[in-house]
Amino acid sequence: MTPLLYGLLAEFDSPTDLVGAIHRAREAGYRRMEAYTPFPIEEVVAALHQPTTGLPILVFLGGVVGGLGGFFMQWYAAVVSYPVAVSGKPLFSWPMFIPITFELTVLCAALTAVLGMLALNGLPMPYHPLFNVPRFALATRDRFFLCVQSRDPLFEPERTRQLLAGLTAHPVMEVPR
Repeated sequence: MTPLLYGLLAEFDSPTDLVGAIHRAREAGYRRMEAYTPFPIEEVVAALHQPTTGLPILVFLGGVVGGLGGFFMQWYAAVVSYPVAVSGKPLFSWPMFIPITFELTVLCAALTAVLGMLALNGLPMPYHPLFNVPRFALATRDRFFLCVQSRDPLFEPERTRQLLAGLTAHPVMEVPR
């Protein structure tokens, strides 16, 4: 019985070769791909057509919840729970609520950004199948990798291997689950 594959991993020498391989693989119809590089490359992100995340919406909602929560917490404390009339001033004097409301807006937005980023990226991830490929350690040094995942609808091991081998990839390696 053959082990289940996570995908096929192709190694490239330069970012230009990697970007060209991504374009050709997309032209062949592959959509479930990931690229690994030692430094950020804008062309790789554009070539992979990564979908946008909902993180900005989450951060906005976190800020709104924090701001409203801070404002109404102060309102409840000043008007409902412990009303104190000082020098004839009204109980509900909203300008004094602005600093804490602003601070809680920023705090909740920042916490939502950090926790949302971790959750949407699937972190922490103590194990990934690519960690079992010995040459993958070079992805943090000087090599560029393209992994076509086996969950891609067009994935067939031999056909995908031939495509990747024809794209100036040095070794094409199987990635077991």
